Amino acid sequence: MKITCQTADLLKGVNIVSKAVPTKTTMAILECILIDASSGEIKLTANDMEIGIETIVEGSILERGIIALDAKKFSEIVRKLPKNEVTIETDSTFKTSITCEKAKFDIIGKSGEDFSYIPNPNRNQPIIISQFTLREIISKTIFSVADNENNKMMTGELLEIRNNKLKVVALDGHRVSIRNVDLKNETNDVKVVVPKKTLNEIIKIIDGGVDDIVNIFVTENHIIFEFDQTTVVSRIIEGEYFKIEQMLSADYETKIKINKKEFFDCIDRATILVNEGQKMPIIVNTSENTMSISISSFIGSMNESIDIVKEGKDVMIGFNPKFVMDALRAIDDEEISLYMLNAKSPCFIKADDGSYIYIVLPVNFNNPGAN
Repeated sequence: MKITCQTADLLKGVNIVSKAVPTKTTMAILECILIDASSGEIKLTANDMEIGIETIVEGSILERGIIALDAKKFSEIVRKLPKNEVTIETDSTFKTSITCEKAKFDIIGKSGEDFSYIPNPNRNQPIIISQFTLREIISKTIFSVADNENNKMMTGELLEIRNNKLKVVALDGHRVSIRNVDLKNETNDVKVVVPKKTLNEIIKIIDGGVDDIVNIFVTENHIIFEFDQTTVVSRIIEGEYFKIEQMLSADYETKIKINKKEFFDCIDRATILVNEGQKMPIIVNTSENTMSISISSFIGSMNESIDIVKEGKDVMIGFNPKFVMDALRAIDDEEISLYMLNAKSPCFIKADDGSYIYIVLPVNFNNPGAN
């Protein structure tokens, strides 16, 4: 194999596929990036058997072939090459030369034939969405996905399409994040749970705007994202996702309109008195058109009042401040609406147009260390 390409193009491709190189594996071949120049395109591929990423690099193929190179060393070499044309050449013993200007590296690769190619299931009707919208709805919900694997379903996000509306749901047992978006193209109904890792990598890779498209295909065992010159194939999480419809239809006895930035900044100030790792709740107490936010820890205490517009009953309720701040950080609206029933029921932060719902469960503020 012999190919040439620009350092910047090669580096971009390497950075994209490196996200699918496993950090730990018993299969040495999976620690490699595959360079496939056997069929008229220069394709880079990495695969950890859960997620596979393939991208096309612009360049010239002088001699067709295929090689697998150690991902870590190959990435380091490409990253430090001069910004000029790179030549990659291999021989029959898998010895690979990487040359750019006066720099030349010789490394030993592995047979590309031994590489585990990413699955290529049959495509059905695509879900078409802009790169900007996909990145927005994932980044503004994914913080609610559980990190531990005690419940596999909580380690992914639900992507559900019904009546041409896409709903994205993430939850971890203490909070729920929901984003709703209208799709412009006619799309079949779909319900699939996608691993957090896959979605995290997707939002790192896609950098396009509202006019740049992602085609999403859902098959029996996989979800496929195609955009620009890149394909990401991931296993889905099998099983039935949590039924949240009953929670979403909950009644409320208190509705509060509040300035989002004032609310966020107040909570942020309160957390100064909480050491990292401690679980001290903020206590929200409404009276007339004022909300007081207080916190008490071993370091000290803090109390601050914010003007609000309140409908219904006064309420006193405790929250994990991080969960509330995560939700507020994901909302762009200047003014937000909170809906509460009582001190034992969840708080809803909902958009009037239904585009987002954030639900935060209360904590017992009689015991500051409780979660």
